[in-house]
Amino acid sequence: MAGEYDVIIIGAGPGGYVAAIRSAQLGFKTAVVDREHLGGICLNWGCIPTKALLRSAEIFHYMQHPGDYGLKIEGTVSADIGAVVKRSRGVSRRLADGVAFLMKKNKIDVIWGEAAIEAAPTGGGPGKVTVKETKRAEPPKGALGAGSYSGKHIVVATGARPRALPGIEPDKKLIWTYYEAMVPEKMPKSLLVMGSGAIGIEFASFYRTMGAEVTVVELLPQILPVEDAEIAAFARKRFEKQGIKFLTGAKVTKVEKGSDQVTATIEDGKGGTQTITAERLISAVGVVGNIDNLGLEKLGVKIERGVVATDGLGRTNVPGIYAIGDVAGPPMLAHKAEHEGERCVDAIKGLHAEPLDKGKIPGCTYCHPQIASVGLTEAKAKEQGYDIRVGRFPFVGNGKAIALGEDQGLVKTIFDRKTGQLLGAHMVGAEVTELIQGFVVAMNLETTEEELIHTVFPHPTLSETMHESVLDAYGRVIHT
Repeated sequence: MAGEYDVIIIGAGPGGYVAAIRSAQLGFKTAVVDREHLGGICLNWGCIPTKALLRSAEIFHYMQHPGDYGLKIEGTVSADIGAVVKRSRGVSRRLADGVAFLMKKNKIDVIWGEAAIEAAPTGGGPGKVTVKETKRAEPPKGALGAGSYSGKHIVVATGARPRALPGIEPDKKLIWTYYEAMVPEKMPKSLLVMGSGAIGIEFASFYRTMGAEVTVVELLPQILPVEDAEIAAFARKRFEKQGIKFLTGAKVTKVEKGSDQVTATIEDGKGGTQTITAERLISAVGVVGNIDNLGLEKLGVKIERGVVATDGLGRTNVPGIYAIGDVAGPPMLAHKAEHEGERCVDAIKGLHAEPLDKGKIPGCTYCHPQIASVGLTEAKAKEQGYDIRVGRFPFVGNGKAIALGEDQGLVKTIFDRKTGQLLGAHMVGAEVTELIQGFVVAMNLETTEEELIHTVFPHPTLSETMHESVLDAYGRVIHT
């Protein structure tokens, strides 16, 4: 019957739309509900458009330094920020249209509006989802609208939104979240960034390359707090050489707004304060799960630390209700959401599925230089009691890196001395976000140092730095 489904998924981001496709593959009658974006924040306001912006910045950087490659550009090199933003938005639209095509191809109903769960599925019948009309965006062609829908299984995949600090709430004009930072009407001459995680560092890198004076304020003593300390320190030196300024162990305590600028009061953690004036401030202090107005608490769904608690396969404490992706907790990454979605639906079908090993989920930051990692940092490995071997290899010893003009980078590997198990891999340098998957595959296959040492890496490639790092951990490095 119309309006009755085996699986209803609330949220069409990476977790939601992938779960919907997997659900359809398994023969479930499936619907996905969204109020604004097919593809979610990732495709529309996160992962994808930021990479388009950063690509423009990368090309601009090369254009500014043609002599490094034996080239000459006549005249002044400049950037058209309007055209840069337009290209970025076009990339997002193309991919969002692609998601719409995939929904149609897999015979998945798209329901457009704001959803709430009125009743959980029970042994006696399906759950109920009500959808209210949304004014946020035009619905895709063929989408269903407001109404009441029933589902035997209801999956919450509503993602997350930027965290706002009291007194420093974004106003879309002077204080930005990543939404506004992706579509500037003009290029600010100066920028203050609160937070040095992936979001903060990517925007700091983009705006600095495009010519803005950038200062980053980080509460903790280390920038990129989740990364290995050695990698973060290497990256910081590269960023500082580019002109980015950092204030670590510091926090913004007050912001005063002017007509076209902000003045921030910053405490250094040692009793001292200073003020910094910048045209714009980006708040990048984390995200919070979108759990509001879904009816979860009314149904007794357990919430922990602002996200939905699950068993690792998406199952909540209320039978028939599931949660995946950012709304189900960290790491808040699109690829984690996708795999959670697939495993959740497999479990619904009764197929064998195991929870994701979060220690084997890679993280990537697309600044210049790039940063990528998987597994334990050196400090975490020691905290957990491992006797470790650590290998390091600098890009300066790699022929491909030198030929590319990208000889500033480092690969670091961490092994269990007793077993040879690869515990962690951490990288900073050109294209490391494309290289990290090699170590992820190795960890999932439980590869030891012996297999990695005897693996033949192609020459000349940046991937050879990975091999040399393993060799270094065992006293066999060749090119340093």
